[in-house]
Amino acid sequence: MVDAVGIDSGASLTKVAIRSGNETLHRVLPAGDAGPAEKLVGELAPRRIGLTGGGAPELARRLGNGALRVNEFAAWGAGAAVLLGAEGREAPHPFLLVSLGTGTSVMLADRLSVNRVGGTALGGGTVMGLGALLLGSANFDEICALAARGDRRHIDMLVSDIYRPGEIALTGDLTAANFGKPSLGRGAKPKPEDIAAAIMGLVGENVALICAGLAAPHGIRHVVFGGSTLRENPALRGVLHEITSAFGRDPVFLERGEYAGAVGALELAAA
Repeated sequence: MVDAVGIDSGASLTKVAIRSGNETLHRVLPAGDAGPAEKLVGELAPRRIGLTGGGAPELARRLGNGALRVNEFAAWGAGAAVLLGAEGREAPHPFLLVSLGTGTSVMLADRLSVNRVGGTALGGGTVMGLGALLLGSANFDEICALAARGDRRHIDMLVSDIYRPGEIALTGDLTAANFGKPSLGRGAKPKPEDIAAAIMGLVGENVALICAGLAAPHGIRHVVFGGSTLRENPALRGVLHEITSAFGRDPVFLERGEYAGAVGALELAAA
């Protein structure tokens, strides 16, 4: 028997946090079927169970009254604070907390107060969908590995592709149009790794721009990023870091950010 289990049942993955004594373990299960999570809980026999995410209602029905359903945004806020503490960093209140999952939610976190202030339909679902359409693969890890080797400047139209230096008050290496360069009909056939990098650029630039726009009216300096879309994804992290920093904000990446919701559900259930 373990002390507590927190489960974040999302659209693409089910994330699990397991606490036994002073140790917290993490696991990932496939989404779309509550069976594996139900089986795991049965094997672990936890004293407390916290559930969050879109699949929480079905899982709660299967597990019965012993499971506590937790608001997703509250779970993310509590989980982010715990993960930052485990990394030896203090939560920089207030801050924007960004959940990059199948889509993206942006929350304003100020200690016990966590509220969703915006978001976008761009996220991991976009990466996998465009990967399937453009690369013939919806395997997330394969797309991330390709993107890490690619150069999106071969795919994206830059300001320098339109204007000569000094003609406009913009830096030449800024993106003018995501995926715009193939329409010019120049150069060799795009490489799969460059296409994958451009997919990450499309998602990362727009998420970072949305975060910068939401941070400004609240006077927020720190933007904390987490979510399964950042798992083993250096290309996306790089774009988020570059654009967030360019707008005068400090990006912070949770080392185990994909488990923020699960850890928070565990914490709130065990409280």
